[in-house]
Amino acid sequence: MSPLPRALLWDRMVEVGTDLSLVDLRPEKLIAHGQVVAAEPVAHACRYKLTTVDGFATDTMTVESEGAGWEREVRLERSGSSWRVTTSEQGRFGSVQLPGIVDPGRLAGILDVDLEATALTNTLPIRRLGLLGAEPGTTHTVPIAWIRVPSLQVIPVEQTYTVIDADTIRYSSGSFTAELTVDKDGFVVNYPGYASLVV
Repeated sequence: MSPLPRALLWDRMVEVGTDLSLVDLRPEKLIAHGQVVAAEPVAHACRYKLTTVDGFATDTMTVESEGAGWEREVRLERSGSSWRVTTSEQGRFGSVQLPGIVDPGRLAGILDVDLEATALTNTLPIRRLGLLGAEPGTTHTVPIAWIRVPSLQVIPVEQTYTVIDADTIRYSSGSFTAELTVDKDGFVVNYPGYASLVV
């Protein structure tokens, strides 16, 4: 993989940990890879690689998580309106279900993948839906393939993004809501209670 030109480092606010993303943001697509290290729910590392197609819809997402005595991997590849999901596991990660999703057909029509461990993936729907510079009050609700970390279970959910002002976008899913501060490129600068961009 070629070196990527920009580094984003977030400090985890909920637990001890950091998230480093190396990114190449182009006018119509994003390429990134990174690593998260966190102390909760168990000490673990999470590595990810992401590519989008033009328009910022996810093309592929590969995620590996690893802790004491176990390792998991999930790979999501989109083809048209469907997804191929492949997984592997070594060791035993508590009593949590296997990584991935039993029925990938439940992801049909989804364009975005949200990795729980990083604020980077919030950028994808923000860019894809044209929320940067949009009128305050602009709202979109979209289906998302949510990847839990460190279990790497894949769960289809709905997320809503609402423009508050030029620098603030309200994110909500279920009963959870947060007002995200974003920079001019749509990267999250502050995710209250979750992550804060250091550089």
